[in-house]
Amino acid sequence: MPDLFVYSSGLAAALVLGICGWGASVIARDVSIVDALWSLFFLLMGLVYMLLIPETGPRALLVFVLLTLWAVRLSLHISRRNQGQGEDRRYQAIRADNDPGFWWKSLYLVFGLQAILAWVISLPLLGAMALPASLGWLDALALALWCLGFAFEALADRQLAAFKARPENAGQVMDRGLWRYSRHPNYFGEACIWWAFYLFALAAGAWWALIAPLLMTFLLLRVSGVTLLERDIGERRPGYRDYVARTNAFIPGPPRRVPSGGGDGR
Repeated sequence: MPDLFVYSSGLAAALVLGICGWGASVIARDVSIVDALWSLFFLLMGLVYMLLIPETGPRALLVFVLLTLWAVRLSLHISRRNQGQGEDRRYQAIRADNDPGFWWKSLYLVFGLQAILAWVISLPLLGAMALPASLGWLDALALALWCLGFAFEALADRQLAAFKARPENAGQVMDRGLWRYSRHPNYFGEACIWWAFYLFALAAGAWWALIAPLLMTFLLLRVSGVTLLERDIGERRPGYRDYVARTNAFIPGPPRRVPSGGGDGR
């Protein structure tokens, strides 16, 4: 089971980062800052675990390197994507529902909540780093899955950014590249990454970290990911209904035939 002192230290670090992010969001009047912080919560907690665990092995170093690659890339991508865009409409809705006083309510509704969620999801990182068992075939499988997930997430983000950068694509549906086979290939990649981190933890004997990839997958599918993004997108982009009819929501697969075509992407 996890070392409670090390694990609670990770929470303390995440909360400190959340408070700092909250302060910046109050000044900027934009809580979208938290999106760029999301992966950095994990990177900070991973660093804390590495520093506080008395004895680590090669698995801990491998996991920390992979964590750093994922966290830095994702944070930079989201920061570039959000630059100059103003507060995301999701957070505008939360702000409207919680005014007056959203400036301080966002401390726990947005930043505190995400710090705690990240802390729970960080369990595989702790498990993989804290138990210095020898590397084996399960670690090789975990690395292969991580590479698949990272490639999917990074390529999908790049393809979507390039699509949105072209003025003629305004209001159109992105159904090219990886987006032809999944409506959310970036989220599929993210899920693969966290199941890979769990496999690293499992290889170390930390079976108890299973709640983390389950929770992450649930969030991606039902809370902040697929369900939330698709709630009203069909109204804003009529072609999206045809896209839904022919394209898997999450796990990539060949497009289905539909009676009538409709639009070009998201």
